[in-house]
Amino acid sequence: MAHCSQQHVERRQLGQSRETPNGAARAVRTQWRWDVSEPRSAPTVGQVVLGRRLLDLRERAGLKREEAARILRVAPATVRRMEMAEVSLKIPYLQLLLKSYGVSDEEAEAFVQLAEEANKPGWWQRFHDILPDWFSMHVSLEGAAALIRSYEPHFVPGLMQTEDYARGVLKAGAIGQTRPEDIERHVALRMQRQDLLTREDAPRIWAVMDETALRRPIGGPEVMRAQIDKLLQATKLPHVTLQVIPFSSGPHPGTYGPFVLFRFAMPELPDMVYSEYLTGAVYLDARSEVATHLEVMDRMAAQAATAHRTKEILRDLRKEL
Repeated sequence: MAHCSQQHVERRQLGQSRETPNGAARAVRTQWRWDVSEPRSAPTVGQVVLGRRLLDLRERAGLKREEAARILRVAPATVRRMEMAEVSLKIPYLQLLLKSYGVSDEEAEAFVQLAEEANKPGWWQRFHDILPDWFSMHVSLEGAAALIRSYEPHFVPGLMQTEDYARGVLKAGAIGQTRPEDIERHVALRMQRQDLLTREDAPRIWAVMDETALRRPIGGPEVMRAQIDKLLQATKLPHVTLQVIPFSSGPHPGTYGPFVLFRFAMPELPDMVYSEYLTGAVYLDARSEVATHLEVMDRMAAQAATAHRTKEILRDLRKEL
C-alpha cells in the first residue's frame, strides 16, 4: 500500500501541468527541444529560467517579438534566441528590454544580477575537454532538479556507481576518447556529480533499474560486490528510492531504452525528459511526451520489486558473487 501511495504522490509531482505559487495550474506553452545537431553550447538552468521569464514579461507588456527586436535594433530571431536560452543574456540588451516592458528599477536590478550569475559557467565546465555539450545540459538540470526519476536497463545509474564500476562502463563505451587520461576525467566527473546525493538540499531520487544491469559483470566479482554495497548504502538515504525489475516479472514497457525525468521547484521550468542515443541526446518538455514517459515510468515502478524487496534482491545477488 505504501508503495502505491508513493507512486500517487509522484504522479502529482511530475505531471502534465505546473503549479504556480498561487496554486493555479500553468500548462507549458512552448516545447523546448534541443539535440546535438544544433551548433551551440548547452544553456545553464538559470539561463533557461530567465529566458522564460523574459518571454512572460514581454507578453505581459503586450509587445510582439518584432517590436522587442526594434527596441534593440536587432533581428526578431535574436529576441527569440534570448527567450529560448539559445544565447547568453547580454546585460545592455536586457536592461533596455526590462525598461521597455515596464519593469521597476528594483526588479530590473535583481533580474540583471540573476542574469550575471546565470551567465557564469557551471562547475562542470572545467571538464569541457571531455564533456559534450549535449550532456552538460543534463548535469545542469541534475543539479537544479527537485525530483529525478530514472530508468536504467543496462547499467547501474550513474549517480550510484563506484569509481571502478564507472571506469569499466566508460572503457567499454569509449568511442573517440580512449586515452586513459580521458577515461579518468570522465570518472572524476561522474563522481563529482554524485555530490548532490549528500547535498543539504538534495533532490528526491527515484531510480528503477532492470535486473540485467546487476547481472552484467563489470570489472569482475570484487568490483560488482563493491557496487552492490554502494547501492545498498544509497538506499539508506531518506530521499533515495531504488527499485529493481526482476527477470521474473516478465516484459515491461521500458524496453525502448533509458531515460530520465526532471522536476523543478521553479515554476518557470517545465518537467523535462532526457533521452540519450549513441551520439547525443534530446530534452523534451512537451506535455504529451512528458505524460507518456511518466506513464511508462509509473508502470515500471508498479511492476518492479518494492524498495524493501529490492534490498533483499541486492543482498542475494551479492552472495552469488
